[in-house]
Amino acid sequence: MRKNILLLVILLSVPVAWSQDRNRDTDFDENKEGAKEFKSLRRSKDDEKEKPPITDYKIIDIKNDTTYVDTTLSIQKDYKFNYLRRDHFELMPIHNVAQTYTSLAKRVERDHLLPLFGARARHFNFMEADDIRYYNVPSPLTELYFNTTFEQGQQLDSFITINTSPQLNLSIAYKGVRSLGKYQHALTSTGNFRATASYFTKNERYRVRTHFVSQDLLNEENGGLSQTGLNEYLGVTGEDDEFSDRGAITVNFEDAESTLFGKRYYLNHEYAFIKKTDSTSTGLSFGHILDITDKKFLFNQSAVEYSELFGEAYESDAIADRVALEDFSNHLFLDFTNKWLGHFRIKGGNSNYNYGYSSLLIQTDDLGNDITITNRIKGDIYSVGGEYQNSFKGFQVFADGMTIVSGDFTGNYLNAGAGYQLNEKYKAETIISSNSVAPNYNFLLYQSDYVNYNWQNDFENTETQKLQVNVEANQIAKIEASYSIINNYTYFTKDADSITIPTQATGNIDVLKVKLTNGVKFWKFGLDNTFMYQKVDGGDFVYNVPEFVTRNSLYYQDEWFKKAMFLQTGVTLRYFTSYTADGYDPILSEFYVQNIEEIGGYPQIDLFFNAKVKQTRIYFKVENFGEAFSQNREFSAPGYATRDAVLRFGLVWNFFL
Repeated sequence: MRKNILLLVILLSVPVAWSQDRNRDTDFDENKEGAKEFKSLRRSKDDEKEKPPITDYKIIDIKNDTTYVDTTLSIQKDYKFNYLRRDHFELMPIHNVAQTYTSLAKRVERDHLLPLFGARARHFNFMEADDIRYYNVPSPLTELYFNTTFEQGQQLDSFITINTSPQLNLSIAYKGVRSLGKYQHALTSTGNFRATASYFTKNERYRVRTHFVSQDLLNEENGGLSQTGLNEYLGVTGEDDEFSDRGAITVNFEDAESTLFGKRYYLNHEYAFIKKTDSTSTGLSFGHILDITDKKFLFNQSAVEYSELFGEAYESDAIADRVALEDFSNHLFLDFTNKWLGHFRIKGGNSNYNYGYSSLLIQTDDLGNDITITNRIKGDIYSVGGEYQNSFKGFQVFADGMTIVSGDFTGNYLNAGAGYQLNEKYKAETIISSNSVAPNYNFLLYQSDYVNYNWQNDFENTETQKLQVNVEANQIAKIEASYSIINNYTYFTKDADSITIPTQATGNIDVLKVKLTNGVKFWKFGLDNTFMYQKVDGGDFVYNVPEFVTRNSLYYQDEWFKKAMFLQTGVTLRYFTSYTADGYDPILSEFYVQNIEEIGGYPQIDLFFNAKVKQTRIYFKVENFGEAFSQNREFSAPGYATRDAVLRFGLVWNFFL
């Protein structure tokens, strides 16, 4: 492996060393490059008209924010070329593709009023309603994403969208991954299918967006390295050569798997009683949002009467834990838009939820008393809320919030802020947020064939107040700073018998987080930096995050072969200070707090060689290059080794028909 990596480094360094200056510097602005590229293309000889500009290929999110297809190659595109297809600066992947991630900063969940479905460690790649995109294109558009994995597998993400008329757009997409992994019983196999449709009438009074999503995310579970496996990995046994084959290292078990399933039907439509014709006119519309979501999580394991990790089991034949959630939500809204008054939305909704298991469970405590653990949490909630947005001469104000007015749960959220945009390069905003919501369902109710994994709790709502300031100066720096106060923080931990249990902290936890992004370019070289600082008060041994995280990329880029290919090559260094990271529990598919084992404190180095030819972006990367020279010291989570040095190849290819 070391020889292969050294050979690749030599090959990558040759083109950089022999590169020659071109007649003029290239403008690497992504939007300009994409627009020039597509404007220069021509239709067939029979039709000499120009192809539609790339800005006509629109991508629209759930909030109606619109961007367009970007076929350029940049360092930010390199950061997003991964399984999640987004920048995972704040995440540390565990050793196989499509497994879970260690969070270097605690996840900020979307605004919600009801508890979230559990198994949160499996939701990094689970596509929620606000992750789905809609399209409007002048001609059929296809994108193919491909990347290699670890041993016997590949990952692919492909979609096609077409406008059958100016009013109707359809799209269909599938993301699939299969990777055996280098360790025993670490197979991952996932699929995310989504189909969308959007339509508006010719008079543009009625609009509708809808989608269907079906997802299944399967992981074989091995519980991480056993104590014997840790000794083998760390070289305590003195047999380093034997265990350089990761498949020979002992894991805790090889007979379990977990799967997260999900299906969702979503409909968002509205009718304009008063149609807004331009930016100065007034509009009034009425709309309805329907969301039908079904989720279920399964944990299966072969015959187990007693486990050193999890304790005794009720069943001797096999472990078969299954939990499901049915969520049926309807929301109505009334929109009013005026040039001077801004945009108002009044909304109200109902959600019917049904979470739980197939039967009641009766346990006996130490005193001989029967304790009944229910099998269902179900009911209805009714909520009301509103939104407001307005802008004037570069100033923007915005607010949105909702609260439960009736039901067995209580909860609310409120976000309000103001910003100022001097021009396209400089802007700043301040946001104040407050929310109160019950912990996810895994904390409230859990049943398992393992005796110790059964509970029913009535925890208080977790309450969070947050102040955030964002400052952006293009080509200089972007700063995101936030200060949060968390009350009733709920988490999993280990009891005296090393069994995972849910608990709730008392007192406040104060979290300061500052993130700085900076990019510098000189001639054909670039330096991109991302720094994150975190300080926690009041959450000692409960809210564990690294104090400092950094990512730095030094790269060279240029146009070659008479500008037929755009090349980008360089090195990326990642580092975070050592800290007691949360451990992973495969039964719950949740992370738990532990304060014994530390990870981090070592650099991770990636070498990359990327190229763009027409609409195709090609990626070569040596991941975790330094591990090839200092093996068997790094962990991505307690008991889980980090990824070995590996060469990976992939591409993203757009077709415009």
